[in-house]
Amino acid sequence: MASVTSLSDSVQQQLASALSATLPEAAGADPLLRRSDRADYQANGILALAKKAKANPRELATQVVSQVATGAVIQDIEVSGPGFLNITVSDRAITDNLAARYADETGRLGVPFAAHPGTTVIDYAQPNVAKEMHVGHLRSAVIGDSVVQLLEFTGETVVRRHHIGDWGTQFGMLIQYLDEHPHELDHKTSTEDTAASGEEAMSNLDRLYKTARKLFDSDEEFKTRARRRVVDLQAGDPHTLAVWQKFVDESKIYFFSVFEKLDMEVRDPDIVGESGYNDMLAETCRLLEESGVAVRSEGALCVFFDDIKGPEGNPVPLIVQKSDGGYGYAATDLSAIRDRVFNLKASTLLYVVDARQALHFRMVFETARRAGWLNDDVTAVQLAFGTVLGKDGKPFKTRAGETVKLQDLLDEAVDRATAVVRDKAEKVGLTEQEIEENGRYVGIGAVKYADLSTSAVRDYKFDLDQMVSLNGDTSVYLQYAYARIQSILRKAGEARPTAHPELELAPAERALGLHLDQFAETVLEVAASYEPHKLAAYLYQLASHLTTFYDQCPVLKAESPAQIENRLFLVDLTARTLHRGMSLLGIRTPDKL
Repeated sequence: MASVTSLSDSVQQQLASALSATLPEAAGADPLLRRSDRADYQANGILALAKKAKANPRELATQVVSQVATGAVIQDIEVSGPGFLNITVSDRAITDNLAARYADETGRLGVPFAAHPGTTVIDYAQPNVAKEMHVGHLRSAVIGDSVVQLLEFTGETVVRRHHIGDWGTQFGMLIQYLDEHPHELDHKTSTEDTAASGEEAMSNLDRLYKTARKLFDSDEEFKTRARRRVVDLQAGDPHTLAVWQKFVDESKIYFFSVFEKLDMEVRDPDIVGESGYNDMLAETCRLLEESGVAVRSEGALCVFFDDIKGPEGNPVPLIVQKSDGGYGYAATDLSAIRDRVFNLKASTLLYVVDARQALHFRMVFETARRAGWLNDDVTAVQLAFGTVLGKDGKPFKTRAGETVKLQDLLDEAVDRATAVVRDKAEKVGLTEQEIEENGRYVGIGAVKYADLSTSAVRDYKFDLDQMVSLNGDTSVYLQYAYARIQSILRKAGEARPTAHPELELAPAERALGLHLDQFAETVLEVAASYEPHKLAAYLYQLASHLTTFYDQCPVLKAESPAQIENRLFLVDLTARTLHRGMSLLGIRTPDKL
C-alpha cells in the first residue's frame, strides 16, 4: 500500500498554495505549521514573510485565509494575534485519514519509507572477550538495537557491526594458562540451553581469568611464558591462535545468552572484533605516513591537530602506531572505516559509544577525512551516550562498590516485574507460563524503556522500583494500555472495529485521532536523527490521550452501534500504533497484563 499523507501535510500543502497565490514571491515558503492548543494547528510563517515583503502581517494573513478552500480537510481557519493562522480540520478528514492507515495490510500504518535511503554501518553492543558484561554495556546495546529497528523500518540498508574487544596483551596470560590447563573451559551444560550455557561460559572465563592473574602475579616463570605467548599471538602462531579462538568462542556463548535475555537479535557474522582488522593495520599506517597525514614523533606514528592540546598547551596527537611497533586503537578504528566505506559501501557510519570517547572519535574521523577515506558522500556520526547512575546520582555500583553485572541487573528486573504481573494474574486470568513470559516482557521492557525514554547524551538514574511502576512514563504503563485495548476487543462480541466518517467526534476522540496522525512523521524524524527518546515520548503521549479518551468516551457502551464500531476502530488503531512503536524500541506488548 502507498504511504498515507498526514493531515498536517495536507494542511501544509493548502497553506503553501494559498501563500503562493497571495504573494507570488513567497512560492515554496514554509508556513511553519505546528500543533496548537488554540486549534488543531497554528501557522506562524506569515510574520516573517510579511516583514520581508514590508506588508502588514495581519492583513497578509487575512488575504491568505481568503485563498483557502474550507470543507474536505480544513473546516475552519481564522487569523489570530499579529498574523497567526489557527486551523481546525474536519472530523471526516480525521476519520478518513485514520481509516487509510488502518487499512494498510503491510503493518506500516501508512508510514512512508525515507526519501533517500542509503547504507548505514552501525557499530554497537561491543563487549570484551573473557570479561563479564556490566551495566556500562547496556546503553550501547539498547540504543543501537532501537536505531537498527528504526532505520530498517524506514528503508535503510543496515549492516550491523559488533566491534568486540578480542585482541590485546592480556590474552598472552590467558592463552598460556589455558594451554597448560586445557580442560578449564569444558562444558557440562547442554548448549541447547542458551541461558544456562552462557552463565557457565562466563563462570568458566571468570574463574580462569582470576586463577591466571594470580599465577601471573606470583610466578615469574609463568609470567615469562605468558609474555612470550603474546609475541606468538601477534605473529600468528597457529597453536596460539587456536587456543585464543577458544576464548572467543566461549565468550560468544556468553554474549549470545545476554543479548537473548535483552531480546536482541545478534548474528555471528555481524561480530567483527578488533582482530578482524589485523591484516589491514600495516597498510593503514603506510597509507597515512606516505600521504603525510601521519608523521613520526619520538618513534611513534602520530596525527596532530591544531585545535587539540593538553592542559599545558602541548599538542595531543592521535597515536596510530606506538614507538615499539605495536598498533593503537586508532589503527584498528581507521582500518574499520576503510573496510566499511570501501568494502561495505557505507554512506553513513554510526558509532553508538560512550560520550567519554568523543575526543578519540573526533580525531579518528578527522584523520579519515584527511586521508580521503571519508568524503562528502560518507557521513560519520558518534551517537554518544551518557552514564547509568544509581539512585544517589553517582555511577551505578553494587553495595560493595563493584560494577553492576548486566546479567544480575536483568535478572532482578525480570524478578521485580514478574512479581508485579503476578499481583494481577488472577484478575486477568494468566497461566503460570503467561506470568513468567509477561514478567520477562515487562522486566526487559522496563530496563530498555528507562534508557530509551532518556535522551542518549544525558545520564539517567537506574531505579527499578520506578521502572516497573504502572504509573508515570514507564514501559509497563504503555504495555498496560495495549493490553487494556486487547481486553476491550475481546469483549466486543459481534461488534467489529469499523470507521464511520459520518460521525461527529468528541474532543477526546479528536485529540487521540490527531495524535495518531503524527505517528508517521514522528518515526521518520526519529530515524533520521537517531533519537529513540522522541518516539518514546510520542508513545507515552499516545497512551495519555488514550486514558483521557477512556474517561470521556465509553467504547462498548457508546450511544449507537455505529459509535461503538467507530470507537473500537480508534482503540484498535491505537493498539496497532503502540505495538509498532514499541517494537521499534525493541519492547514486547503482551495481549494480557
